[in-house]
Amino acid sequence: MQFLFNENSGSSSLVIDGEQYNYIFKVRRHRTDENIFFRNLNDKNIYQYKIDSIDRRKAVLSLISSEEKIIEAKKKLHLGWCVIDPKSVEKAIPFLNEIGVEKITFIYCRFSQSKYNINEEKLEKLLFNSSGQCGRSSIIKIAHCDSLEEFLSQNPDSYMFNFSQNNIKDKKDDISTIVIGCEGGFSDEEVTLFDKDKVVGVDSSIILRSETAVTVAASAILL
Repeated sequence: MQFLFNENSGSSSLVIDGEQYNYIFKVRRHRTDENIFFRNLNDKNIYQYKIDSIDRRKAVLSLISSEEKIIEAKKKLHLGWCVIDPKSVEKAIPFLNEIGVEKITFIYCRFSQSKYNINEEKLEKLLFNSSGQCGRSSIIKIAHCDSLEEFLSQNPDSYMFNFSQNNIKDKKDDISTIVIGCEGGFSDEEVTLFDKDKVVGVDSSIILRSETAVTVAASAILL
């Protein structure tokens, strides 16, 4: 763990209780006078605190140092991800955060099931934990869009990840926004929304699940 998230990081003292108390003192088994790093993920600082006291339900920590420390991917990438089962999103999003994806916009596409709703609060918690593990000084920004047409009107330079003779690795320097399909892929009408030169794929005829495709595409562009 590189740091822990606490929205009050930066204050002269922190009171730790609840779930975070259990993690720090019952799972990680920290003790009085040890130091722990925190971020609030609103600024770019990392804060070092010393554990002053621990009782049965809470602990008090005091700030001993702070430092601006920016750890981000070298390139910015925005994913337009057609909505799939939230459980699959929850499994994949920590990996996307570690790879360095800047933003994900969830899009209701032709084959997305309307019953699926993305739980942003749960995703945020997963992202906080992910950044704490990998050291990233931010988390993925989350947005929503009602249709692919609307998304493209806002992001006209978007690419599509689909079956294509255009290899994504050959175009990665040009791609800052890419759309990933849901289970079932894209409809014929959605494919026609993209210029053929902006449809990219990988050198494989195997059909990828949406959560696999999004990780493959992000890795090919950012790593």
